[in-house]
Amino acid sequence: MFSKISRNLNEFFRQYVNSWVIFAIDTAVSVVSSIVVLVLLNYISPSFSDDFRFAVAWVTASFAGSFIMFTVLRCHHIVIRHSTLKDVFKIGLAILGKVVIMGIAVIISRKWYSNVLLLALFLDFVLSFCALIIVRSAMVMAYDALQHNIKDGRNRLRIIVYGTSEKSVAMVTRLSNSTHYQTIGFIDYAGPQDVSTSYSLQGLPVRLFETKKDVEALIDRYSAGAILFVTDLDAKIEQDRLVRYATSSGIKVLISPSIDEVVGGRLQKGKIREININDLLGREEIKISMDKIVDNFNNRVVLVTGAAGSIGSEICRQIANLGPRKLLLFDNGETAMHNLRLELEESYPNLDFLPVIGDVRSPERVDYAFRKWHPQVVFHAAAYKHVPLMEENPCEAVLVNVCGSRNVANACLKYDVEKMVMISTDKAVNPTNVMGCTKRLAEIYVQSLGLAVASGQCQGKTRFVTTRFGNVLGSNGSVIPRFRDQIAKGGPVTVTHPEINRFFMTIPEACRLVMEAATISSGNQIVVFDMGEPVKIVDLARHMIELAGFTPNKDIMIEFTGLRPGEKLYEEVLATSENTEATSHDRIRVAKVRDYSYEDACDAVASLEKLAHKIDIPELISKMREIVPEYDCKWSRESNQ
Repeated sequence: MFSKISRNLNEFFRQYVNSWVIFAIDTAVSVVSSIVVLVLLNYISPSFSDDFRFAVAWVTASFAGSFIMFTVLRCHHIVIRHSTLKDVFKIGLAILGKVVIMGIAVIISRKWYSNVLLLALFLDFVLSFCALIIVRSAMVMAYDALQHNIKDGRNRLRIIVYGTSEKSVAMVTRLSNSTHYQTIGFIDYAGPQDVSTSYSLQGLPVRLFETKKDVEALIDRYSAGAILFVTDLDAKIEQDRLVRYATSSGIKVLISPSIDEVVGGRLQKGKIREININDLLGREEIKISMDKIVDNFNNRVVLVTGAAGSIGSEICRQIANLGPRKLLLFDNGETAMHNLRLELEESYPNLDFLPVIGDVRSPERVDYAFRKWHPQVVFHAAAYKHVPLMEENPCEAVLVNVCGSRNVANACLKYDVEKMVMISTDKAVNPTNVMGCTKRLAEIYVQSLGLAVASGQCQGKTRFVTTRFGNVLGSNGSVIPRFRDQIAKGGPVTVTHPEINRFFMTIPEACRLVMEAATISSGNQIVVFDMGEPVKIVDLARHMIELAGFTPNKDIMIEFTGLRPGEKLYEEVLATSENTEATSHDRIRVAKVRDYSYEDACDAVASLEKLAHKIDIPELISKMREIVPEYDCKWSRESNQ
């Protein structure tokens, strides 16, 4: 819209504000200045102003002199925006010529000359010259101001703020001087009110909506480019109404994150961003207290395995804010580690961190990292996690998820690590796939080692904490990046089953909870998170299609492909009063699980490692089923036939 106004404005100036218009304005200003001087003569010498013939001669000579001099010197061809001192001199010369012509005309017509006439001509020169310069300067300023406003409007996104709460009003105040956003009004759901009801708030109109047609009318009326939600909760409330209406109308939906308290008592404001699927989980974000967490990790040497992965890298970012003495990044992915290193160097220039390329399957490499830097806290996030891949490669799943966890846990005990936090999954509960079973086996070993330490069976001081949570939105290989790619290609968006659902968390939310669990747990526990209600995957797909500005099953089709090997239709509920115990955090609970002896756990892992190296898959699966009786999957059924 603004670019169109700018083009029309330039076209208007080219067609109508041309050199002849400038000529007419200059001439009019010059003649009006002469008339003003004539009025002033009434106070200097009344006899002059009372002489009608003198007045006629004065004004006529002014017009003729102006016309002649402006034509001869071509003052109207001067580009006003690019005037120089030479151009100012030319205008002065034109006015001087006009004054000379006026003097000659008056002397010839009245046949006399006096000092009063000389004074009048001097005043005419000064007043005409100053008036022309002032008028031309005003034209330049007006043009520049208009162009600036148009450019400013073109660069700033016109937004309507949702709601009329104090936070919404505060957001308008906060954006009043923004160079990126121009607030043009408020929008709110009509409810029992008439949609035609309107009033003002902060000098801006408040408009009500009820249907998609109402929203479209408001967007067209105010030429809005986006609707801004001030809080996540507002966006969730309106996800099936205003968010849907706006995205289907082709305008952006923005959200302003809340202000989070960080280390040192400083406040960090998030930038306004486009709303995304993370904002529509259907529940409020889980809150934690950072105070105890800061004390737990400040000035400590922290090691993160799987540091370059989705969860591991976010844990590193969270730890970086907590003032560690040293942060060790342990991962076998060279490119991902390089990218994380560049990010941390840019975002945390004062952070003392060290990337270590290594594989948790190698006890020697793990031992080297612990022996050289002696970490005090370890986050074990290294794992193979993709269910279909692990169904096809069960031996590698055992070597990484089970044996790798054993290697890290043993090193923690050997080098007196204060606390090891292992990242597990909800798929470890009554597992139906290789990945879930290997994570359960890792839990068994780590917990049994912790219990052995607590009973004095093993020497050491490490406290072992295992954390279980569900799917993480936006992690590598999750449905969100996959759906995003499919939408970008024009579809179809593929969902395995219309009824499949999952529990979801955002990556930062999950990692903060991991650190909170590590802080409050007494050790040797499996900590689970209350993740709210499960979300249907097909609903996520619909939301993502709508947020991209398309209509599901019209612009972008949704196709169902069938459950994959080892995939559950419904995930297990992690946190209930029957299977967990409460902690000091209302969203963190301790799982009730069967204890295993440390000797049995060691023997089990050793047997699995041997079978995995032999690539004896049927025997490997049978052994996993023997250790975890609740494990039921395709492999185990086939091996028993």
